[in-house]
Amino acid sequence: MRILMAGAGATGGYFGARLAQAGQDVTFLVRERRYQQLQARGLVLQTPQGTETLQPQLAQASSLTGYYDLIIVTVKSFALDQVMEDIAPAVGPETLIMPILNGLRHIATLQQRFGEDKVIGGLCKINATLGDNGEVIQMTPLHQLYYGALDGHNDARLQRVDAALRDCQVDTRFSDNIMDELWEKWLLLSTLGAVCCLARGNTQQILTSRGGEALLQGVFSEILSVITAEGYQTRPAATARILELLSDPATPMTSSMYRDLTQGFDIEADQVIGDLLLRAKRHSLATPLLNAVDVNLQVYLQQR
Repeated sequence: MRILMAGAGATGGYFGARLAQAGQDVTFLVRERRYQQLQARGLVLQTPQGTETLQPQLAQASSLTGYYDLIIVTVKSFALDQVMEDIAPAVGPETLIMPILNGLRHIATLQQRFGEDKVIGGLCKINATLGDNGEVIQMTPLHQLYYGALDGHNDARLQRVDAALRDCQVDTRFSDNIMDELWEKWLLLSTLGAVCCLARGNTQQILTSRGGEALLQGVFSEILSVITAEGYQTRPAATARILELLSDPATPMTSSMYRDLTQGFDIEADQVIGDLLLRAKRHSLATPLLNAVDVNLQVYLQQR
């Protein structure tokens, strides 16, 4: 299977490297700065088990040739419009596109551009970041990759994707209910991002502060009400596990959006929080805590 990994940051770099190490034909589509960095240093993985370096196949948008069987999109959501332009020449009649982005807005955007039949569901769970020299740092052993047809019908095309991905040295989950997995991932990451960005700290600091637990539970409840109104079929055991994970004061957690904010980077405010507010408005839901988070993030973006 010919695979194009659109992006070689922490997510794309890690999972793309594992696919390449498993013998898959993987090309990383990257910008000039990342291209030069990877050419000079290779793709470096720093994991709990040690350091690995590989020489990846690289491409820039101007040098893409031929169609790919699978395109995995791993860029930040605010870069999606440009990436769609970049990957367009690589999308053929049989190409499948698997976005691993935060939120859900990107699914409709990709379907509108390339067709509903080309977009499949995907998400990952990994604690990883990029180091100062572009190395991919996996901070914990967690490395799960979920994928499946958005309508739950995992036909022969999806079976072929599973055959390529399941032996790539990561924990793969071939799901026949990927939409619920996507809703639940959004519930987790948006609650985490909202409370960390609003309080400017990790969950341990928030939960041990006066009113912190109430803040987290209030944000969680607002988000759950929004996604349920939008079509999420609540799985009580799954949502309880998410809240339990977030509410553990012994485990300090932060979101990628919070880490980007503290470093002065652009953030996925519209895609993670703003889109929830648009959906809440559609159903006339009151979301005062999410509104406060959104104002906070908008002010940050104005001040950048």
